Amino acid sequence: MKKETKRERFERISSARSQKITEMIRLLGNCSSKNNYEYSAEDTEKLFSELENELAQAKSRFSDSNAGSILSNFKPVFESEYTWLNGFMRNVYRFGNREALFFPQTEESWTYTELNAEANRFASALAEDGVKKGDVVMYQLLNCPEFVFAYLASHKLGAINCPMNFRLSAGEIALTIEDSKPSVFLYDSHMQKVTEKALAMSNHKPSRIIMVDTDQTKKAPDGYISYTDYVSGKSEENPTPSAPLCIYDETTRLYTSGTTGRQKGVPLTSINEVLSAHDVLMHFPLSFNDKTMNTTPWFHRGGIHSGGLTPTLYAGGTVVIMPKFDARLCLEYTEKYKITFLIGVPTVLEMLVNEQQRSGRDLSSLNGIVTMGSPLERAACIKYQNTLTPNIFNGYGTTETFWNTFLRPCDLPDMSGTAGRSCTDDDVRVVKTYDNRKAEPDDTVDMNGNEVGEVIIKSPAKSAYMYFNNPEETGRKFYKGYMYTNDLGTWDKNHFVTIVGRKDDMIISGGENIYPTQVEEILNEHAKVADCIVTAVHDKAYGQLVTAYIVPADKSLTVAELEDYCRNHPMISPYKRPRYYRFIEEIPRNATGKKLHYKIREMAEMDLLNGLLYRA
Repeated sequence: MKKETKRERFERISSARSQKITEMIRLLGNCSSKNNYEYSAEDTEKLFSELENELAQAKSRFSDSNAGSILSNFKPVFESEYTWLNGFMRNVYRFGNREALFFPQTEESWTYTELNAEANRFASALAEDGVKKGDVVMYQLLNCPEFVFAYLASHKLGAINCPMNFRLSAGEIALTIEDSKPSVFLYDSHMQKVTEKALAMSNHKPSRIIMVDTDQTKKAPDGYISYTDYVSGKSEENPTPSAPLCIYDETTRLYTSGTTGRQKGVPLTSINEVLSAHDVLMHFPLSFNDKTMNTTPWFHRGGIHSGGLTPTLYAGGTVVIMPKFDARLCLEYTEKYKITFLIGVPTVLEMLVNEQQRSGRDLSSLNGIVTMGSPLERAACIKYQNTLTPNIFNGYGTTETFWNTFLRPCDLPDMSGTAGRSCTDDDVRVVKTYDNRKAEPDDTVDMNGNEVGEVIIKSPAKSAYMYFNNPEETGRKFYKGYMYTNDLGTWDKNHFVTIVGRKDDMIISGGENIYPTQVEEILNEHAKVADCIVTAVHDKAYGQLVTAYIVPADKSLTVAELEDYCRNHPMISPYKRPRYYRFIEEIPRNATGKKLHYKIREMAEMDLLNGLLYRA
């Protein structure tokens, strides 16, 4: 007798099952017939209910099995292949001879093939030093080619990029080193003294310290090595990481510049970096034809992700390097090298306008100027559009979540002053505030543009939803898929959000809530005021008194003029009027251009004690 094959057995069993199902359907038809007297209506209902349950369970088992089959093929490929590094390597393959990086200061340029080779040299040197997946490569550098090499090399080895604020004090650097415990530390030669002091203060000692000297004029101190010597003679072949790479690997760790003072480590995964790049590609939009110059420090998320290295090299475009912002050079480079996107903070736009009015550069190559860090005032926005480019963009967000609301050229100048509405992949809301608990994500304030609440952000594509080595702060800031920003704002029926301050910046005077940004906006309208920042000092009678620090545009400005101006201004309530003033030369800001209200608040209390404030 011929042995039954697997296929024949499968067909025989399937046929038998089909017959049984057909017979069951026929039986059910008879049961439900009006002429049927064997089953009552209740019996029929029970029979159908049992059958429906059985069919549902069978369908569920089939669906789970089918889904498992799909995931078993899709999941490993997606998780191992959809990394930021593979996005860059695709461009090395397809755009090998296109310019990837240009450094106007030395007029050096790298094609994608050359940039990959340079990154491989650094990666090879790091691997020989024992750097492996999960190790931290920390660098305190200005925007420079070596910053790019370090970023790429770390991706290639599965190490964690950790660019650090080059404006920190030695003590702050030491604390950051101790927090992340880098295996390798790179620093700019111009920061020699503060770096040596920080390394001496730190309890953690990196095993390798590398000096980057873009001028090629300094020798590395004893025990250190120059970048040039470190990579000399190393392999330009693509390295093999110590363990397979995955989209969930931490690839970059940024430290928040913050407005509260303390630095916090913000981990980002490879998929966070991919989707941050996609966010920029969508919203600019950005493509391989673009040439970007981000004038902000790259250690900031807006520096590296907003038209910086991450999206531009992922898209196949060209990154133009500006180590420090210079208005004249910025416009000169735009004209000379046909830059398509400039990225900066609103404060630099004012400098660009002044320079453009003097120099009259050809800015026709620009597709846009993208700003972030603080809102644009209407009058300023119109001036930028008329002088620089009509295509002005403005984004709002955090280090933890990138940007999450966005204003496009079509929104401006009408919606200037607002932060825009949610980006494509984000959900931004304004929820009520309570003294002793967080509001639930659906406990929102009225969409009337008046009621103030806390801005919360859901950004699953661009956030890892945690702080490194800081579970207390993680628990405080992240809740039910949202980041609670501590920013205070309003929103309208079209979901446009307006930031009015921070919860810890809010002034309570005589029981009334006062938001510093509202008073600042009024003061900045004065013709003799260049800029200002508003805080409060303690007062026995009222609790706090509004205090304004003014950067005068005209040295003849007096406190009496400002007092008279505020008394007669139709948009400022008497209780919001500043009671103290001081004239200063510069507003304290962080690396992203945000005003540091906590700094000025500390300063104000000391100034009050020392008699440096003028009573209005």
